[in-house]
Amino acid sequence: MNEIRTFLDQWWLVGLWLAVTATCVLWLLRDLRTRNPEIAGLMQFVWIFTVAYSGPLGLWIYWTAGRKQIARDSMWRRGARSVAHCYSGCGLGEIAGVLVTVGLLSLGTWWAAGTTFVLAYVAGFALTAGPLMQEGVTPAVAVRDAFYSETASITVMEVVAIGVDLLLARSATMADPLFWSALIVSLTAGLVAAYPVNVLLIRWGVKEGMHDPRELAA
Repeated sequence: MNEIRTFLDQWWLVGLWLAVTATCVLWLLRDLRTRNPEIAGLMQFVWIFTVAYSGPLGLWIYWTAGRKQIARDSMWRRGARSVAHCYSGCGLGEIAGVLVTVGLLSLGTWWAAGTTFVLAYVAGFALTAGPLMQEGVTPAVAVRDAFYSETASITVMEVVAIGVDLLLARSATMADPLFWSALIVSLTAGLVAAYPVNVLLIRWGVKEGMHDPRELAA
């Protein structure tokens, strides 16, 4: 573990990741504008955040599951879109939580973990309940459906992400490259952990998953 921390504690590594991720986001924006402009606005933001958090992995998920050019849809692709949707909201909450509790306030482990989890849950929950209410669903039903369909995914994602971040970063501050690289690694770890959960939730009928992008573009 110490060897991993030493490797991650390098500014050049953080800079390289930012450069690669920025390139991926620019490619995504170009593809959304020129080849997939019909994709719904919410999903466009989902893909932008997913790629911004996880760089090449996020772009690969978009390429294989989120574009109207996919040859066919499948349970695995629906799961990928579903976890990306969850990830886009939870990632915002996690980043905010880590920056505030660890980076600015230097709170203890449990305070940092608890606060970050709550912020990530609220952000992910809002990204599901909000659009439902915009579609005309009553607030009570939207909250119930969001709680029922997203709690398992958010919980797994954030337990893994927060755990990885705290394990790697330890006492690192915002002035240390390890603080930022640990945050980057933790976000992607949460995404990977929550993916099979979303596939199972769709298979069991707990959630529908995001629509086939070919239908959204029709």
